[in-house]
Amino acid sequence: MLQLNNEQLNLQAVAAGSEKAFKALFDQYRGRLFYYVSRFIKSEQVAEELVLDVFMKIWTGRELILQINNFDAFLFRIAHNKSIDFLRSAARDQRFHELLWEEIQVAATDQPDTMIMAREYEEKVRKAISLLSPQCKKVYSLSREQELTHDQIARQLNISRATVNNHIVLAQRFIRNHLAKEIDLAVLFLLLGKI
Repeated sequence: MLQLNNEQLNLQAVAAGSEKAFKALFDQYRGRLFYYVSRFIKSEQVAEELVLDVFMKIWTGRELILQINNFDAFLFRIAHNKSIDFLRSAARDQRFHELLWEEIQVAATDQPDTMIMAREYEEKVRKAISLLSPQCKKVYSLSREQELTHDQIARQLNISRATVNNHIVLAQRFIRNHLAKEIDLAVLFLLLGKI
């Protein structure tokens, strides 16, 4: 009960703008939050940044802190949401996909489970590409597999550069959406854990 009262007093001081109380709050929760976030993210640097983001959110919204009934649960909910947001935004990033794929291939040599997941991921990407319209598939293939520029593709297919760009944007969006539906979030976490 005394600990609960101390925490409540500390939260009141944070709400009033006390940096000392905020540092005490940070010190109290930082380790647990870092452990929690790093279980999702598997990158110490990113986990540390996300934990700092959580505390930044707490500090900027400190006036409302006393309206929170269960601060512990609230803090971990923010950490959970920030982790999921990070994974979603990372999954939309083409460079991240390429990095992820390289990491999967390296890890696959060491771990049979990762190798199976890597094959499943590659299979689902191929399936998504096969579902594209013929012209979109052709443009995407020339861009990604043959590594032609947009201008080269436009000349080869006798279409405008803007049309090439539109096909690639549509293909990427379709593939991302397809993967989001097809890949189990737990599998994605395991794959991301290798980065």
